[in-house]
Amino acid sequence: MRRVIIFANGELPNVEKARALVKADDYIICADGGTHHALALEITPHLVIGDMDSVTKPEMERLKKADVLIELYPRDKNETDLELALNRALEKGPSSILIVGALGGRLDQAVGNISLLSDSRLATLDVRLDDGVEEVLFCRDKSQVEGRRGDIVSLIPWHGAVKGISTNGLRWPLSNETLYPEKTRGISNEMLEAVAEVSIEVGLLLIIHRRL
Repeated sequence: MRRVIIFANGELPNVEKARALVKADDYIICADGGTHHALALEITPHLVIGDMDSVTKPEMERLKKADVLIELYPRDKNETDLELALNRALEKGPSSILIVGALGGRLDQAVGNISLLSDSRLATLDVRLDDGVEEVLFCRDKSQVEGRRGDIVSLIPWHGAVKGISTNGLRWPLSNETLYPEKTRGISNEMLEAVAEVSIEVGLLLIIHRRL
């Protein structure tokens, strides 16, 4: 029941904050070009998966020298490298999954990466995207956001209206209320303390936490 960290091929706006996310006993998977981030942080992955179109020759040599397991897939495939990595992570029976470097860059990739977290197989797991500055997760029942006073928390309905939303620790609280995807009421709330709590009754709520 180890935590699995997946490095994706997005952007890391703050390398040191990203480094602080990783713990010594994490199981590390790199989704193809996510290898750049892991190696830059001097982290040796346990597994690299994908079509390897973004891994450089020197990086591949470093991986082979370190006896890193490499799963090579054809370039013509139905899944992104991150989806393949997420599937492998689930097979590990992890305690939680943290996906690092899945935001920034191409908008289609970033939105697709967020959409991966809506998979029903993840409903009982704590699975988040995080680059050290922004953290993304879905609330299906109850969720906690850990940060500090002044951090921005946005609540965005996903796949339709979300009902029975209640919050604690946010500047503008919600009490058994409904948010609609065509409205922006849930954008840019603020944390009042180190922990904010969100609960919902019906729907799927995207939570985006931006640290100061």
